[in-house]
Amino acid sequence: MAQALRLALERNLPKPPGSRAGLPWRWLSALPVLLIFGPVLPGLYWAVNPALDPAVWQSLWFDGQWVQALRSTLVSSVIGTVLACGIAGLLATLHYPSQLWMSLQRRLPLLLSVPHAAFALGLFFLIAPSGWLARAVAHFAQWTSPPDWVTVQDPYGLSLALALAIKESWFLLWVLAAVLGEQAVSRQMVMGRSLGYSRTQTWRLVVWPQLLPRLKWPVMAVFAYGLSVVDMAIILGPGTPPTLAVLIWRWLTDPDPALQARGSAASLILLTVMLACALAVRGLAWLMKLHRPYPTGQRKPAASPRWPRVHTPLFLLGYAVMAVLLLWSVAQEWFFPALLPAAVSLETWQQADGAPFWTTLWLALAASLLCLPAVLVWLEWGPKRLNALLYLPLIVPALPLVAGQYAALLHVHLDGTAVALVWSHLLWVLPYMMLTLIGPYRAFDPRLMTIARALGYSPWKACLAVKWPVLLRPILATLALGFAVSVAQYLPTLFAGGGRFTTVTTEAVALSAGGNRRVLAVQALLQIALPMAAFGLAAVATHWLGRHRKGLR
Repeated sequence: MAQALRLALERNLPKPPGSRAGLPWRWLSALPVLLIFGPVLPGLYWAVNPALDPAVWQSLWFDGQWVQALRSTLVSSVIGTVLACGIAGLLATLHYPSQLWMSLQRRLPLLLSVPHAAFALGLFFLIAPSGWLARAVAHFAQWTSPPDWVTVQDPYGLSLALALAIKESWFLLWVLAAVLGEQAVSRQMVMGRSLGYSRTQTWRLVVWPQLLPRLKWPVMAVFAYGLSVVDMAIILGPGTPPTLAVLIWRWLTDPDPALQARGSAASLILLTVMLACALAVRGLAWLMKLHRPYPTGQRKPAASPRWPRVHTPLFLLGYAVMAVLLLWSVAQEWFFPALLPAAVSLETWQQADGAPFWTTLWLALAASLLCLPAVLVWLEWGPKRLNALLYLPLIVPALPLVAGQYAALLHVHLDGTAVALVWSHLLWVLPYMMLTLIGPYRAFDPRLMTIARALGYSPWKACLAVKWPVLLRPILATLALGFAVSVAQYLPTLFAGGGRFTTVTTEAVALSAGGNRRVLAVQALLQIALPMAAFGLAAVATHWLGRHRKGLR
């Protein structure tokens, strides 16, 4: 009866925009996305064109740095991605569904708001030979000088791999929390346990075979970021030679055209490595699926988890990173092996340069506020079959895309302008906002829109009065995430800004080469404070706007 009523209502509704009788609304809704993505295509051609010369590849082949740089890049990105997947998968298998899992979900926004560069700086202060952990050991071992250990900037990139594993495991946990929140998964988990299967068996036989295909894009995004990360690699990665991404960045920013062409060729190598690894993992998954034995139906008794508190070190490390940054920002005298500073003062905060903070603030506000209506219009009326194309900036190494952006800006003489800087950030802010909001958008009950249309509302008025107010909480969370993504951007700011704009991220990475840890800690904390403030304001605004509506809080 309800289905028949709904069909009758839809039959009598006016034709929506995008029909043959109306405007081509579907393609008009794609116009903002085309303005963001379109200029990158000719820019990529202009950026890659110098690499088509065989002499460029010959000079790259005889350069002694790129092979070792590629080795450290593969070690850090592969180990970091595998460890991040293992940590997130282990926590989900051990603790979902439980009150502890809900507690982990509540802690994730705080840790996700920490940008990558700030986390790398805090981890450097924590695990360096003169860091906080070495000071704690020195307190008991009676050390008077830092140990001769290579715990950061090692030649294989292991410290970088550790940072990537911890930081990206929080992102994968956030993705898993969104997927596991669906009713179908929780019902299947309950059904498997009620049939006598243990928690591990239920995950292995029922849950993971369904989740793994849906996690392939987030995992590819993690691996692509590990391949092309520059800011974290400058802080924690090897120095001579650096990772391949840092080496490409140095070549592309060199005034010598020959070195710029070599950087373009090396960026193609980075892209090829990404595609080769993706094909290798896909082939391995196909072989495992082909030879996977059929379930026998044998039940195993449920065993208590061996690591019931495996999440504790992961989250404690995140809190320790922020604590050591806070201590260094107020420290006056702090010599090894003292565990705490001898004196504290706000002098470094009072003398801090506020210009990068305000530049970051207006830049992140502009990027997130411009992307939000583009995302809403695309999800409502955009061509759904092209959704996957919007995720390409997340699963493709960033260096070729940044080089394409810069080449396009050079051809239209907009490099080094505020407009170019904002546009360069949109390419990464929009996909993350789309990825965050598409799940709540799909879960929205379409019957509410059908009723609104039957009452005479136009599509615009129905969205403004019904759909978007109901989705207010995920919309504000998406806006905060877009703000945080813009704050963390390093390469687009350097290339598109032409060195004329300094943000807290570029300032923190530039100061990492110096020796003033106090000033460095202040900039890293400012980098953390902006996303945390955005998420906090989103939570407060959601509660205030929905204070009379329980379902919106």
